[in-house]
Amino acid sequence: MSDPSTRPAPAWQPLYFLAALGAGGLAVSFFMYLMWMTPHAGQPIPSFTTLTTAFIEGTLAMKALIVVAVAGIAVFTALHVRLVIWNVVRLRAWHPTEAAITMKRTNSGSAIMAVPLTYAMVINVGFIVGAVFVPGLWERAEWLFPFALAGFAAIGVYALRLFAGFMTQMIVEGGFDCAKNNSLSQMLSVFAFAMVGVGFSAATAMSHNPLVSVIGFSGAAFFISAAVLFGLMFLFMGFRSMLENKANPETVPTLWIIIPFITVIGIALYRMNMALDHNFGVEWLAGEKFAFLITLFAVQLLFGVLGYSVMKRTGYFETYVSGPGKSPGSFALICPGVALFVFANFVINPGLVGLGVMEQFSLAWYIAYVPLVAVQLLTIRTFFRLTGKLITSDRPAPAAMVPAE
Repeated sequence: MSDPSTRPAPAWQPLYFLAALGAGGLAVSFFMYLMWMTPHAGQPIPSFTTLTTAFIEGTLAMKALIVVAVAGIAVFTALHVRLVIWNVVRLRAWHPTEAAITMKRTNSGSAIMAVPLTYAMVINVGFIVGAVFVPGLWERAEWLFPFALAGFAAIGVYALRLFAGFMTQMIVEGGFDCAKNNSLSQMLSVFAFAMVGVGFSAATAMSHNPLVSVIGFSGAAFFISAAVLFGLMFLFMGFRSMLENKANPETVPTLWIIIPFITVIGIALYRMNMALDHNFGVEWLAGEKFAFLITLFAVQLLFGVLGYSVMKRTGYFETYVSGPGKSPGSFALICPGVALFVFANFVINPGLVGLGVMEQFSLAWYIAYVPLVAVQLLTIRTFFRLTGKLITSDRPAPAAMVPAE
């Protein structure tokens, strides 16, 4: 038998889009340093102007922070764009194949939702890149918000079409195997809705135009509601099948999909409440913010512990991360690391600092960031290890060559 480590990576399938999604998420994670650690009074997010001022007037530590964060955003944005293009080329070749037709008739057909999920991340990353790297762009943000809403609306419609096609196929013609649904892989489809919803919520919270804010709020409410309703359905279905048939060893990382799902839902709801506060005078108190954030964070930690326990028991890390196993689904490990880092930033800053129990830049504040930085570095290492195994060294077979199953 051949050495498993020398075998080529699995043939291309939509789950490879998760590599691009992970790179985009890591770019966002570096933006968190600028968001919570650099001054940007009067603006909801830092911009080229505020960062330039902070770099010129700031301490050596501030200068180093900005350089590292900006470099991280630039590197992972470049990787994000490269991986998006890499996947789009293969997606176009994959669509007419028998493998694609067969996949759409089975449980794995929902994997196509990784495409709109990643496209929504493209706009989110583009928003950050524009604010950080383009001089004066943030000062014209009000003119750009309608275009951002239109972009998310287009991706939302695309996601709805794909999801409706998959669900209609399963409901009308059958083919969904509940016994083989022994993971939370179906949550990927609703994660796409959540990502579109959080995109809508950005303009909702940041725009000072009441009409733009209301339109964004309505779009966010629609897609967040869809994500939560169908998400609960798939959550119960997945756990029922796992308890009855035991978990699929190759797809156990999907137990961690709840972590990014809650991060995206939580940030969307946070922004929607902030929009009501800033634009319509509906006050959201510091205690309410903390209770909201810490409750969602507790659920993330619960699923983090459960998922880690199952993956250790099944030997997933030893097989698919550090070992010879090659599965595109392993890219699902990147989003939870990013999501936990990002949401913990909200818990620490609007949550604990906002409540007044912790001061920014205090010893306790720095200590709270130690495990977060460790999670971010571990996620970055995992990302490069997986791309080296699945994309860089052993390129998957061209989509057109994939045989029908």
